[in-house]
Amino acid sequence: MVKIIIAVFTLTFFVWSDNAYERHCVSCHRELPTSLQRMFMYYLEIYSGEKSVKVALKRYMRNPFRDVSVMPELFLDTYGIKQPLKLDERELEEAIEIYWETYQVHGRLK
Repeated sequence: MVKIIIAVFTLTFFVWSDNAYERHCVSCHRELPTSLQRMFMYYLEIYSGEKSVKVALKRYMRNPFRDVSVMPELFLDTYGIKQPLKLDERELEEAIEIYWETYQVHGRLK
């Protein structure tokens, strides 16, 4: 019984200690053949700057339509369009900020 309680506590702590990006982005994208880093590069290639990328991500997460997706047609034909995220504003902004900080290239290029 004690082992079960410890296991439940550990699992609960693990789930809630993750940030919004880990909970809502990484967990789903783990199953896709294109990495989140590659998707970030698509956004950066099309929107170029931090503010533009973040606005585009937020718009797509709320209203995912094929014509605003940055993914190639073959990817969209195979995997389709994601469902709109039901995150509150704070969590969505946190996830996008962490995503940006994780993959941004500014200041990392030598």
